[in-house]
Amino acid sequence: MNNNEIYLAILVMAGVNYFTRIFPFIFFRKKEPPKIIVYIENYFPPVIMSILIIYSLKDINFLAMPYGLREIGAVLITVALHLKFNNYLVSIISGTIFYMFLIQYFHI
Repeated sequence: MNNNEIYLAILVMAGVNYFTRIFPFIFFRKKEPPKIIVYIENYFPPVIMSILIIYSLKDINFLAMPYGLREIGAVLITVALHLKFNNYLVSIISGTIFYMFLIQYFHI
């Protein structure tokens, strides 16, 4: 790929990303969103959090040392912070930092 193709690809990706962000505001400007959209808006974040937890724990061998203690600790910290602050961003970032700390400094 030459430079012009790369710039064109970046421009197209930026345009598509911008359109997907602005589309709901243009489409639902004068009317209420459908009930299915409101339902998805309310339940999508907890579903994504559940999928992330299942995905992060799927390869852990709970029968061998360290028995998944670091992962379980990170999940518990994430849950505790989310229950306290009710903020997905704070929960995910703090849980990730705590997990990175555990795997870097506590080798069992």
